[in-house]
Amino acid sequence: MPSGSGSLMWFRKGLRVHDNPALEYASRGSTCVYPLFVIDPHYMELDPNAYSPGSTRAGINRIRFLLESLADLDSSLKKLGSRLLVLKGEPSEVLIRCLNEWDVRKLCFEYDTDPYYQALDDKAKNYASAAGIEVFSPVSHTIFDPADIIEKNGGRPPLSYQSFLKLAGEPSFSLSVELSWMPPVGDVGRCEILQVPTLKELGYVEKHQDEFTPFRGGESEALRRLRESLSDKEWVANFEKPKGDPSAYIKPATTVLSPYLKFGCLSSRYFYQCLKDVYKNVKRHTSPPVSLVGQLLWREFFYTVAFGTPNFDEMKGNKICKQIPWNDDDKLLAAWRESRTGYPWIDAIMVQLRKWGWMHHLARHSVACFLTRGDLFVHWEKGRDIFERLLIDSDWAINNGNWLWLSCSSFFYQYNRIYSPISFGRKYDPNGNYIRHFLPILKAPLSVQTKAKCIIGRDYPKPVVLHDTASNECRKKMGQAYALNQRLNGRVSEEDLRKLRRKFDEDEDKQEPKPRRQRQKLIK
Repeated sequence: MPSGSGSLMWFRKGLRVHDNPALEYASRGSTCVYPLFVIDPHYMELDPNAYSPGSTRAGINRIRFLLESLADLDSSLKKLGSRLLVLKGEPSEVLIRCLNEWDVRKLCFEYDTDPYYQALDDKAKNYASAAGIEVFSPVSHTIFDPADIIEKNGGRPPLSYQSFLKLAGEPSFSLSVELSWMPPVGDVGRCEILQVPTLKELGYVEKHQDEFTPFRGGESEALRRLRESLSDKEWVANFEKPKGDPSAYIKPATTVLSPYLKFGCLSSRYFYQCLKDVYKNVKRHTSPPVSLVGQLLWREFFYTVAFGTPNFDEMKGNKICKQIPWNDDDKLLAAWRESRTGYPWIDAIMVQLRKWGWMHHLARHSVACFLTRGDLFVHWEKGRDIFERLLIDSDWAINNGNWLWLSCSSFFYQYNRIYSPISFGRKYDPNGNYIRHFLPILKAPLSVQTKAKCIIGRDYPKPVVLHDTASNECRKKMGQAYALNQRLNGRVSEEDLRKLRRKFDEDEDKQEPKPRRQRQKLIK
């Protein structure tokens, strides 16, 4: 049994001091607190073979954002008389080593619903319990506890936003007390403590590029952005999600608080309370699902469904996912990922994803629809993997939920409604400013194109598919796949999918090549 009254605060997400009940509990009544973050090779180890700089699972933008968030957390902890202890290795092994080495009677960490962390946390809890160490793991990454909502619904997650809202009701929570000081760090013994590393120290070499993500990580930046957003009370009151301009890049048309919520630099509970305070002081405001509070509740909805659905991140074995024989075409996937589809609106969005690690939600809708049910008929899991790696706000529950939705695999089933890769972009970017910013070759005169060895029509690719033809084919395929799922009551086997895939291939072979070329003005 540990003799001291030390606490270990294990940071993973929840990289903040405000509204952090685990940190508050770790500090309460303790003679010392060990604030620990483990650099996890699973997410952070350099992958020299990846298609863009970063690790296997995270692009360089998200790794930089995380390191900035850790440096900011370290700075905040120092102001409270503490500091962040950084170690490197497999997190549960490092944690168990620390619990052995340090004088700890309490282990505190924020509850996490992601399957990866659930497995780590089980190991940590089992070891701590056997060693007589108290474990405190509060729900504070979300406003509601997903397990409570699922229990209220008879053990099943609600599968529509409205049913989720009815079950959830009004949240009841008290924000964690703001800390004015913390107990000092105890003796770290033989553990080799690191400073928050730089990208270079982790082995990353940043290639020269003309533009990097404009979003900086950390709690300080999260709270600054929150104050800035909330200062325009009229904008907050009138916010409507379907509206907003996906081509606005100089000043994005949303709060861009999603990466800060993802890493827990901003408490979703604090954000919710701030929005409610604004609503009290205005005559009228929008409501869920379109309001800003509604956006936070969408996040809660996806967290709940993801937590209660086995194999949520896969098509196979996922009871809420339509079984569809998607194309397995890595050439089309690579063209989409590398901005070579020949559709400037789609390609510009994918450049913004690579350079910034972020794009507006309607831009995400456009490229996800294009890859899956709209034009290319490539598996949503492959697009999900690319978003998961490159987005700075990549979030397991929300990313998978959105790909299920946008591919019409779950939640939304109106597969005939397709975003045009031409007219949808032109609606928001009629002069092509967004396209020319992210695809500057398209604004260059012929002399510059020649010098850059990139001539439009020769080096900027022709469309990989003709949208009118491809979207009609996709609609037919989706109709047949839906009919198969309905006929077999969702119990679709591998063989059933193979047969339908063969039928799709035979139908394509039968089609005569069309002599009339599709005319499409891609950019003004």
